[in-house]
Amino acid sequence: MHGKLFYGLVWAGLMGVFVWEARGQGVDPYEDYVRHSEEFASVKQDRGWAGKAFPSWTFMPWTYQWTIGYTSESARWSRDHGYNGAFIDRDDIAAEGSGTGRLDWINGNGFRFYMDHAAGKGFLHLWDGNQVKPHLEELHGTGVRPVPLTEATRLKLRELLVKHIGAVKASPQRAAYALDDEVSWGHFIHPTMWRVSDDAAAYARWLTQIYGANAPVRKQWIGYEDIRRQLPDWPVRDFDASPLMDQWTYNDAAWMNLIGGLVQDANQLDPATPCGIVGGQSPSAFGGYDYARLMRKVQFIESYNMGSSQAIIRSFNPGNALPAVTSLFHKSVDDDIWQTWYYLAHGNRGHIGWVEGWFDGKTPQAWHEATAATFLEAGKKIGPLMAGAEWIHDGVALYYSHPSIQLGWILDAEAHGKTWINRNNDERLASAVHVRHAWENMLRDSGIQYNFLSYVDVIQKGIPADYKVLILPACLCLSDAEARQIKAFAERGGTVIADYLPGLWDQHGKGRAGGGALDGLFGIRHDAAMRSTDLFGGRNLWVEVDQDANFSWKTHKEFLTNHNTCIRDAGGFHKAVRTMPVERMEKAGRGRAVLMNLSPQWYNAYRVAGAEASQKREIFMRHVTAAGVTPRIRIQGQAEAVHGYEITYWSKPATGTTGARTLVFVCFNPETTGDSMGGGNSEGLKSATIPIQLKFAQPVKEVRNERTGEALGQGGVFEVSWKQNEGVVLSFASAP
Repeated sequence: MHGKLFYGLVWAGLMGVFVWEARGQGVDPYEDYVRHSEEFASVKQDRGWAGKAFPSWTFMPWTYQWTIGYTSESARWSRDHGYNGAFIDRDDIAAEGSGTGRLDWINGNGFRFYMDHAAGKGFLHLWDGNQVKPHLEELHGTGVRPVPLTEATRLKLRELLVKHIGAVKASPQRAAYALDDEVSWGHFIHPTMWRVSDDAAAYARWLTQIYGANAPVRKQWIGYEDIRRQLPDWPVRDFDASPLMDQWTYNDAAWMNLIGGLVQDANQLDPATPCGIVGGQSPSAFGGYDYARLMRKVQFIESYNMGSSQAIIRSFNPGNALPAVTSLFHKSVDDDIWQTWYYLAHGNRGHIGWVEGWFDGKTPQAWHEATAATFLEAGKKIGPLMAGAEWIHDGVALYYSHPSIQLGWILDAEAHGKTWINRNNDERLASAVHVRHAWENMLRDSGIQYNFLSYVDVIQKGIPADYKVLILPACLCLSDAEARQIKAFAERGGTVIADYLPGLWDQHGKGRAGGGALDGLFGIRHDAAMRSTDLFGGRNLWVEVDQDANFSWKTHKEFLTNHNTCIRDAGGFHKAVRTMPVERMEKAGRGRAVLMNLSPQWYNAYRVAGAEASQKREIFMRHVTAAGVTPRIRIQGQAEAVHGYEITYWSKPATGTTGARTLVFVCFNPETTGDSMGGGNSEGLKSATIPIQLKFAQPVKEVRNERTGEALGQGGVFEVSWKQNEGVVLSFASAP
């Protein structure tokens, strides 16, 4: 007898069900599902409540090789070097009052801490390191997850929460609970084909919710090989990846509901402390990394900065209410300092530091002296300043379509043939990642800030009126519900910009026989008879880059040119549909729609080449600026010296003693490296100290340098000194 699949959000450890009710005839079942299913409900995400856990920037060493002990001397050293937080594992808890345990040391010295593995190890994260090798056949097969999502698993995890939270919840220093590290319904984001449930009927019940009365009958669970074999010959109109994509979405749904239920269990056990996950991965078809769902089910998150994950988390963090932190792996002093300022500038609340090589025996390495001032300033001065601040965007949204990420993987992996099972490090290869990255940097380098906007929010609430531009980056899959909202946005006066193939498939990965879902908006018709040979390189690949030939690429230019027969347009970017024109512009009500029919990936190479080459972005950016989007602040002149800079903006509400202010960060935005085990270190970091002139689009008043305390007065141009691996932090009086 198999256990039942745990569905829905669970209260007091009781089994739940997906709460969803069809709204009757004529209703789009997918739209109704996204609007009303409990799958998309949020756990508690209150700003004031979560803010108490992280009142400032908190540096929490993960004491893997902490060799200096837990003494008054080690506590003094930690405080003096800006390590104002701590970490505790479920195995580190000594008997209360023993005077020798880490918890006693934490409490006695006032360090804010997070607790890792609160739900144990081996359930939400299955195997460590090389232990995965004996299980590759299971991962790639179409069986059931070795630890299936059953009520028995669910209750076991709750028992662990009761034990571990109970051991520390009396501490006034607790800041957050992490259910586990690098959680996944597979193994990290390794290609995984199994089903998360051992209840064979559960999937069929779920399909009726997203399809309604026309739900398909799926008699077997399939794998990628069942789809891959058909890819070369499928025209768009016959293309149907839905049997595989629905399976992945089902796994995501069940997994996210389990995570959300455990977070609520933790809240019941300790109502004062946020709960979430650490070791978060790149957005992916695998492992539960649909961030539109995940960010509704957690209250605390640490995620590696891969595949735009940090910007996506910031965008889906309501009012920047939830504490989001990043890992710091020491590579160099300059890099440590840059990471601190960069993530402060983007709203993060701290670091989890990987303590490896920090000490020579009991002697701290010399580099700690060089980073101490930065960590202390972050914790004592700038971190508190950021409390309660909200991100300011410039009216531009990048669309987050998780079904497009899923289909993108299916198309990308074709190049590998049967060796797709070896495809790791998807954050280095995926078309979706490179396209997102190019769009983000084109905007940042143009002085424009943005948010990601998720398919869930668009279906539930539409596109907010404070956006002027909606960009569709490789949005291959769009539902009818999304298409309706996007068209309505344009008709109200918005500008919609798509790079290539927008909505040629629906949300299940099924090709549209009548052309793309937005073809009417763009005033064009994609030929539903198109095959892979009609796109990009004109070969039997649906995508821009042969990712098998470029599996170990070193430079973006190499990635885009090796084994590539794409047509590079006069603007310097690859055409998507080889026979279609580029830059198709169409009026749409009071707004405008632009279909580029170009991939922006080449910008990743142009940007690395320098300031002059990066100007090629104007073929894309001119449509953003034509919509009335202009930078708030730019650095005057010095094009090459300051190339790669970024400016972020935060709104700070009025308090009892001060009026509302706007915070401005100037920071450097280099390339970063990392993998599924962590990273986020910079590449090509600049660290020179240079004078810069900041030119404001509008004059501002009561300008203050928040790092030096200097009052700069009022005006439209301000000269400051910038050490490029640090941040300039200014504030000014906000307009009413």
